[in-house]
Amino acid sequence: MKTKIKNILNLLKEQRGFDFTGYRTSMLERRIQKRIYDTNQKNFDDYFEYLIRQPDELDNLIDVFTINVSRFFRNSLAFEYINKIVIPELFLSKAKVNDNSIRIWSAGCSYGEEPYSMAVLINEFLRKEDASVNMSIFATDIDKKALKRASAGYYGFESVKKVKYGIYEKYFTKEENRFKISHEIKRKVSFSFFDLLDKNHIVPPDSIFGGFDIVLCRNVLIYFNLDHQKIIFKKLYKSLNQNGYLILGEAEVPIEGFNNKFRRENKYCKIYRKI
Repeated sequence: MKTKIKNILNLLKEQRGFDFTGYRTSMLERRIQKRIYDTNQKNFDDYFEYLIRQPDELDNLIDVFTINVSRFFRNSLAFEYINKIVIPELFLSKAKVNDNSIRIWSAGCSYGEEPYSMAVLINEFLRKEDASVNMSIFATDIDKKALKRASAGYYGFESVKKVKYGIYEKYFTKEENRFKISHEIKRKVSFSFFDLLDKNHIVPPDSIFGGFDIVLCRNVLIYFNLDHQKIIFKKLYKSLNQNGYLILGEAEVPIEGFNNKFRRENKYCKIYRKI
């Protein structure tokens, strides 16, 4: 990694406690360049000095590193497969062993659309089957601003534009130019800060012990280099129950050392099952 970038990352770690050294260098460089331009600095050295003089800029830099792009039911094919296949199979296997609990982890949850989407799908299944379950959905991110927005549960049109009308009618309320997720769904999701590279915890502390039936880690791994991907995959693997589902982004696959520990469930979307 280039020295000019390392100096900035070291400052971030010292001042804010975030370690971005595992992120891809090309991505870091592009996003630092954006802040250099936005702050009218000439180059990396000038920007580094600017960060020292204006420590609040560190928060703006963190924001561009953790850029959040999300919406409800993003990648509709994956969510359709989860709805039609994963959830019914999961409930069937649970019933066979008299297990009345479902635990889900959304790792890198951004503004909350992903975990809320999962809560909606499971709620719809329970209504249809006239069933009940102890559902725990844990949603984590390193962006505290995003977590605050997620907990509030308000969204713009871009986030909800792919939501089917029937789902919208049941679970959203329009308030001026915003769309509010229903309390019924909001209370099913627990949001918390968690760094996937945390050396002291395999799973989010709020979840206590992991034991997840489904882990969604979509469009997160693409930001990390291979060494840090190995750390994250080890955590994801350990956090899952046997036969648990791992759901990745469309540009992501299990890396070497883990590709034989997961079985791909569908050729059209990146849904895997722990072997």
